[in-house]
Amino acid sequence: MMTRRQALQTTALAAAAATLRPLDTLAAAPAAAPTGPFKLAPLPYAVDALEPHLDARTMEIHHDRHHQAYVTNLNKAVAGQELLAGKSIEELVRNLDAVPEAIRTAVRNHGGGHYNHALFWSMMKKGGGGAPKGALVKAIDQRFGSFDQFKTAWSEASMKIFGSGWTWLVLSGGNLEITSRPNQDNPLSQNQPVLLGLDVWEHAYYLKYQNKRADYVAAFFNVIDWDFVAERHAKLA
Repeated sequence: MMTRRQALQTTALAAAAATLRPLDTLAAAPAAAPTGPFKLAPLPYAVDALEPHLDARTMEIHHDRHHQAYVTNLNKAVAGQELLAGKSIEELVRNLDAVPEAIRTAVRNHGGGHYNHALFWSMMKKGGGGAPKGALVKAIDQRFGSFDQFKTAWSEASMKIFGSGWTWLVLSGGNLEITSRPNQDNPLSQNQPVLLGLDVWEHAYYLKYQNKRADYVAAFFNVIDWDFVAERHAKLA
């Protein structure tokens, strides 16, 4: 039989639990979605669509966390900047000199991260790979000698990047060029439109490939959406 003291203790514990429950509920509530002019679009395919070449867990973390962080921080950088908030991400990246100096580095880093990743997702697809066709492969053959020689040059450029950065196939003066940029810099800032890009930051591949960047670079050729790249080439060339 419960004593008077035990009954009082039970009542006190129940009251404390009732008081704490709203705090527990608040702690478990999802964080409010970040606000601002720039938004993170969903991946254009399922997170496991590029398996086994790019694993689902990496794609999920890469998109939902890393890309989202760039969008969130870009929105913070342009907060209160009405002229910038009304521009597209491509306009911002193309004209960094027009960005106020106080926030230019933040826009360069986080705006570049947003723009680069949005392109990156679109440049891949389930069942991708193979070789380009039509005018694009002719341009590749003319510039690099053959598609295989292009792949070799692309892989070499990707392996030479020290630390974090991107490999890009760009149009420079109307000609195809392979170039690399550190961090989240994009060649568009130097008036070089991009056709294809590869993220060689470790977060893009480390869960599956660890330090074997060469294996990741080779795997990328199995997921490239050459139709998307060819459309960009036809539009920009």
